[in-house]
Amino acid sequence: MFRSVRDRTACFIAATAIALSAPPVAAQDYPSRPITFIVAFAPGGFADSVARLIGSKLNERLGQSIIIENRAGGGGNIGAAAAAKAAPDGYTLLVTTTGLAINETLSKSKGFAVDDLAVVAIPAWAPETLSVNPSSPAKNLAGLLQIAKTKPINYASPGVGTSGHIANAYLFQELAKVEAVNVPFQGGALAVNALLGGHVDALAGAVTGYAGQLMAGSIRGIAVAAEQRLPQLPDIPTYAESGFPIVASTWVGLFAPARTDTAILQKLNTAVNEVLRDASTQSQLQALQTEFRIGDRADAGDYFRRDVAQWKKMITRIGLAPQ
Repeated sequence: MFRSVRDRTACFIAATAIALSAPPVAAQDYPSRPITFIVAFAPGGFADSVARLIGSKLNERLGQSIIIENRAGGGGNIGAAAAAKAAPDGYTLLVTTTGLAINETLSKSKGFAVDDLAVVAIPAWAPETLSVNPSSPAKNLAGLLQIAKTKPINYASPGVGTSGHIANAYLFQELAKVEAVNVPFQGGALAVNALLGGHVDALAGAVTGYAGQLMAGSIRGIAVAAEQRLPQLPDIPTYAESGFPIVASTWVGLFAPARTDTAILQKLNTAVNEVLRDASTQSQLQALQTEFRIGDRADAGDYFRRDVAQWKKMITRIGLAPQ
């Protein structure tokens, strides 16, 4: 049938619009092969545990295996750099922690920038805590700060530049204006031993690392950096209840190379949220003493950007120099 130039032009414009609005074939078929999670920390830790849990559930929903590849080192920078430089096809993703937000201020040379990564989801988090030995005369945060006003105190942390160190240095130095020395250890287990042995006055770190001891009463939690008390540890007050509105956590996030197709990122975000809505996933995360977050990509991106800004503020205020 004969069509006028105007009709043919209209058809061409309509067809072009449809073609542009349709997702690429690669996104429609995604995933068609196994997906690799580069976990930026060693096996057995917080990030690794969450990656394996979420990965096993995604396997069921996406119909493809999730391969866990641990690339520890550099406070998470080595794994993050590898993921940032991977092909942006959705088959290589990064699982990392709050360290990514902290390192944006604290690391001089990371080998990548956060703009090289796109946030997919931040499905899990655990608030920072402050604890003392059960024999300590400090029964609460106010009591510990009162002691610090009469003599210098020290506190163990999982390491310099960790979220536990920074959040509590900010508490002591910037907010409470007391002298407290950070005693860094290579991980939470050694820090706990230092507290139990009476070598330090307090212990800083995320609740997921110390939940067993807190529940057993072998250490006494005096503050949790959450907006409200944790259901599993209802006797530990928030920092805000003691007059210091600190909300800080260690989270686990899923990221992709920045140029990954938006349709693929959306599909991954939707799948992660479906996993998190499952009651068995929630109970397994609870067993890890981890809270879960359900949110779209915009929510996850806003959360991450706010976190980068928050850690930058605290790092700057306590005078921690970039390395």
